Amino acid sequence: MAEYTLGKKERLNSKTLIERLFSGGSKSFPAFPLRVVYMPVEPAEEDAAAVSMLISVPKKRFKRAVKRNLVKRQVREAYRKNKHLLLDALASRNKRLVIAFIWLDNQVHSSAEVEEKVKKLLFHITERLE
Repeated sequence: MAEYTLGKKERLNSKTLIERLFSGGSKSFPAFPLRVVYMPVEPAEEDAAAVSMLISVPKKRFKRAVKRNLVKRQVREAYRKNKHLLLDALASRNKRLVIAFIWLDNQVHSSAEVEEKVKKLLFHITERLE
C-alpha cells in the first residue's frame, strides 16, 4: 500500500545540498510549465528519505505571494500523490535523490494539468535512472 504523505524529512532544506544541486553535476529537463532539476546523492543517514524535494516559484513570475503559494500547493499535492512512481524505482538501488521543481510560466494552471506534468517528469526521471 502506497503512503500518500509528504513529511518533513522529504523536504529539501540542506543549504549545501541545494548549492550542489544548482551549481552543477545535476540533470534537468522541462515539461512546461515546470522544470525539474535532480541529482543522485549518497545516503548520509539511515532515517533520511529516499527522495528530498524542493519547489521554487520565482517572485519574477508572480508578484503576489497568494499565487506563488497556490502554485506551490498544486505542485506539492501532485508530487505527494505520484511520488510512488519514483520511490518504486529507487527501492532496489541504495541511492538518494534530490529534486527541485521550478515553475516557468507567468500563469496559474489547473491542478489536473500540473499533476499530469509532474507525473511526466517523475516518469522521465525513473527512465533516466535505469
